[in-house]
Amino acid sequence: MAVEIPPLIKPSRLRRRGGLWGECLSEFLGTFVLISFGCGVVAMAVAALPGSGRTEGPTVIFLAAGDWLLITWGWAMAVVMGVYVAGGVSGAHLNPAVTLAFAVRRKFAWAKVVPFWLSQLAGAFAGAALVYWVYHDAINAFDDASKGPKTNGHTLASFSIFATFPAPYFNGGIWGPLIDQIVGTMFLVLLIVAIVDLRNTAVKANLGPLIVGFAVAAIGMSYGANAGYAINPARDLGPRLLTWAAGWQDLAMPGTLSGAFSSYWWIPIVGPLIGGVIGVLVYDLLIGDVLHIRAQQEIPAEVGRTRPEKGTDEE
Repeated sequence: MAVEIPPLIKPSRLRRRGGLWGECLSEFLGTFVLISFGCGVVAMAVAALPGSGRTEGPTVIFLAAGDWLLITWGWAMAVVMGVYVAGGVSGAHLNPAVTLAFAVRRKFAWAKVVPFWLSQLAGAFAGAALVYWVYHDAINAFDDASKGPKTNGHTLASFSIFATFPAPYFNGGIWGPLIDQIVGTMFLVLLIVAIVDLRNTAVKANLGPLIVGFAVAAIGMSYGANAGYAINPARDLGPRLLTWAAGWQDLAMPGTLSGAFSSYWWIPIVGPLIGGVIGVLVYDLLIGDVLHIRAQQEIPAEVGRTRPEKGTDEE
């Protein structure tokens, strides 16, 4: 806004927020928004729409690919809104894998990594708590109406509102889901660094969050069903801890369903952290280094190669 907005708190008390503390608050709120809308759209698809009479039955979900598109686009928009909220203060990592990758290759201060991680985890937990608070009646009604295995009265389907688990065709193995998380997060970070790289065909700053959201949608559509495309340790662990506290017990921590999978909780943490670092290294090796040497040697652009136009404020 063009008008000056006075602070809610006296300026003398705001000085601490000008540095790391303010960035951590930004990461908290941005991740809170991300999870509130992301887990919220899954709650809509799994529990609220069936329970409100808008599907064929109180437990009827995922009749067609359209249900999955609702979730993928919902998560995409959740990312967009979270980045718009936090981007101007902290850069809106909202993901420990992004924070680690930026520390490895983008000169992000290592001293900020753990504070960012803790802020992201706290924001994810708070966002999941909000979703549970708003939708707990729908979730309880869905679980009561559902048949089949239950853990402390809760179903795997209702757990999927908050955290992730592997598809049955992995037969409880760890390597398939782990590779899935590495690959998915590799693409996420590779695409993020490509989108924000001003040496490349970078989008204007105010459109960056939208294009990052498109990237998340693409990953969800292409790789989502294998393991729920967590691709973000905080996104999975924060809501997982909430569901553990709310009664999902072993389904949440350690992430075990008898005959299906066991001790799954660490895979959506370790896989994304590895994949994020791989993603930034792959981009820099195959694209970033080429852009760097071309800039040093002042090699003219190839005919037909798009280049971002410089505005008067960029020259």
